[in-house]
Amino acid sequence: MPYIVADDLPDAPAGIRFRKLLERPGILRLPGAHTGIAALMAKNAGFEAVYVSGAAMSATMGLPDLGMITLDEVAFYIRQVSRAAGLPMLVDGDTGFGEALNVMHMVRTYEDNGAAAVHIEDQLLPKKCGHLNDKKLASADDMAAKVAAARKARRHLYIIARTDAVASEGMDAAVDRAKRYLAAGADAIFPEALSSEEMFREFARRLPGVPLLANMTEFGRTPFFTADEFEAMGYRMVIWPVSHMRVANKAMEELYATLAREGSAKSMLPRMQTRAELYRHIDYHAYEALDATLVKTVVPVATPER
Repeated sequence: MPYIVADDLPDAPAGIRFRKLLERPGILRLPGAHTGIAALMAKNAGFEAVYVSGAAMSATMGLPDLGMITLDEVAFYIRQVSRAAGLPMLVDGDTGFGEALNVMHMVRTYEDNGAAAVHIEDQLLPKKCGHLNDKKLASADDMAAKVAAARKARRHLYIIARTDAVASEGMDAAVDRAKRYLAAGADAIFPEALSSEEMFREFARRLPGVPLLANMTEFGRTPFFTADEFEAMGYRMVIWPVSHMRVANKAMEELYATLAREGSAKSMLPRMQTRAELYRHIDYHAYEALDATLVKTVVPVATPER
């Protein structure tokens, strides 16, 4: 049913539902889905939670992932995903939009708009994608203060502390930072940009019993692993942050090239989601049924030929 029907809305806060998913056996799979339609398609494919990436939101706005987008802009994406699909979502919190008070404001804003979990990273602005070079890190003390502020402000939000320290400071420093962040109140740890199975296994071995998040992004430092392989290495969550956007952007790029070359999109029809398929995902007819003044739409069978 469409999200505007109150009886169809979840009763428990998103953060509680996220925790319950983590309590079950197996790794929690979080595909990137930063728009309402993406979240609906992920839900219809059987996923029970999604990830909202800062890189995806930034790129959708035509901006690089350098911590440039605002809290209000992120809230718009959180709100549309929550309303469209109702799934618990982990949302990228970048560096927390400032220092401790800003982090507290971010936590309340995320919760109020429907987020279930957030990860905050220990970089300094301007931040970079975790798989790029020359990342500048905040001190462990400053990051721990942000984690403590997030913990103090949250009602139910699940807090994941991300450390980018492995690339620049080494494994020992990254593990030490993770322990500091856990002591400050983090629920889980996200070690970013690990570059081998051995590194993933070592990080998990040195933090026994701690829920860990793995990032399976393409074109980065991490080799391709499956969700089951990450689980075997000791990880409880895995994200595919921008895979959906990469596929969609490549398809749009090909469409525009085809339009420029051929003056028509006809040759792209086999690559397109049909009107009927789109309407099924957005539950078009269920919305019509809510308003007796609307006559049920009849979907055209095919694009008419000349």
